[in-house]
Amino acid sequence: MKILADAADDAGSPWNGGWLRAAQQLASPNFSERPAEARSAIDLIVVHSISLPPGEYGTGAVQQLFTNALDWDAHPYFQSIRGLAVSSHFFIERTGKLWQFVDCDQRAWHAGQSAYRGRTQCNDDSIGIELEGLEGRTFEAPQYQALTQLCRDIAQRYPIAHIAGHEHIAPGRKQDPGPGFDWPRLHEGLTWPLERFPAGTLATAPNAR
Repeated sequence: MKILADAADDAGSPWNGGWLRAAQQLASPNFSERPAEARSAIDLIVVHSISLPPGEYGTGAVQQLFTNALDWDAHPYFQSIRGLAVSSHFFIERTGKLWQFVDCDQRAWHAGQSAYRGRTQCNDDSIGIELEGLEGRTFEAPQYQALTQLCRDIAQRYPIAHIAGHEHIAPGRKQDPGPGFDWPRLHEGLTWPLERFPAGTLATAPNAR
């Protein structure tokens, strides 16, 4: 797996092109060009959750999946996703460590069939963030801290007007990050307008543990 080297400083910006300097960079081959009409309209952040095998943390398997290096025979669960080619722009471990796999100017393969804010194919004009976790369960304080800072950094470079979970852009097909994700906590940290968040997510605290 190829680790990208840090680039020279660019006038104090947290960004080097579409790469965030604060993230551990590990390039994924699973990306494509954004459609021309979407390049100036990257206005959606999509929050996901993932763990491999499900419910097991710190295995390195997520990084392997996103770089097409996963040993499909290493765990019985991996047979159910054998050959899957996916990626996300970012991944936040339980410890808060931040990884980046795809240049944010490019199209990561994280959303699948989806629709939100009157548009379909959310991969085209969104940035995907995976949290290490299992849908329905809670997340760690360092993850919220890292996610909050990451969203702020993304909004410095891109015209973010919406943030949603995978469950909101693909309802019925996806359930992550699920009821264990604390949307009010993220809103409090970001202090973004309410209309940027999915309807109903700020009314109640998470009910899963």
